[in-house]
Amino acid sequence: MGDEQRNRIESAPGFIAALDQSGGSTPGALAAYGIDETRFSSDDEMFDLVHAMRSRIMTSPSFDGDRILGAILFEMTMDRKVQGRYTAEYLWSQKQIVPFLKVDKGLAEMANGVQVMKPNPDLDKLLARATERGVYGTKMRSLISQAAVTGVCAVVEQQFDVGLQILAADLMPIIEPEVSIHCPDKAQAEALLRDEISAQLDRLPAGSQVMLKLTLPDEPNWYTDLIADPRVLRVVALSGGYDRALANAKLAQNNGMIASFSRALAEGLSDGHSDVDFDETLDASIASIFEASNT
Repeated sequence: MGDEQRNRIESAPGFIAALDQSGGSTPGALAAYGIDETRFSSDDEMFDLVHAMRSRIMTSPSFDGDRILGAILFEMTMDRKVQGRYTAEYLWSQKQIVPFLKVDKGLAEMANGVQVMKPNPDLDKLLARATERGVYGTKMRSLISQAAVTGVCAVVEQQFDVGLQILAADLMPIIEPEVSIHCPDKAQAEALLRDEISAQLDRLPAGSQVMLKLTLPDEPNWYTDLIADPRVLRVVALSGGYDRALANAKLAQNNGMIASFSRALAEGLSDGHSDVDFDETLDASIASIFEASNT
């Protein structure tokens, strides 16, 4: 892992853009962008369209390393090119944006109020390919829908099991145990989560660090201790379905936490925009998220 990339992620102002919609979430992302399902008739056509959308975002003049520290990519995006370069290489060489890769294979069925990650037997092969492509780190998502001790512990333990595997491949893991914004006992789930993450950090080898991607908490500055923990490189926030205005407002209440937004970042962008309108809309979005992250 490059020291220059690590230093940017650790201390530079800015946020991380999440451009990692997978097969299940891609139709919704395209629909929000103004492309409905009549525009494609196969998965290949769908992924061509979403790559065009992502490329338009990444090549926009407003999408730059002055405000964006990193970008999380879907596996297919990593394997495709932007302006003739593989996406991770393009982001770092042209924009000084640190590339990350979504590595999970989706969520398992609900059990004990949570959804752990599906098995991922080929993860080592994917990590090796990510390294070849110039990726700095990874992201993997689980989902907590109820404040059940057994479930929350299962989610966090699995996240750190896989995180240790990623560290062994010399990549930076982003641990993402999302708490659903619709969780009926969200504050209680966040209390369980914070305690379990603190316990699991003790498993890390000496000198190792991970990143955390967490739902914006009900109580501001709930994760202050984790942000300050030397074993945590950075804590980033997911928007979780909040619209951009609400996500930004909540983020601004959490000092030291920066954004890693997906839907909130792309909100308002349209396939029908002229390049000028597209860039202006994206610039306003990036400016607002950058400001909320700089608290």
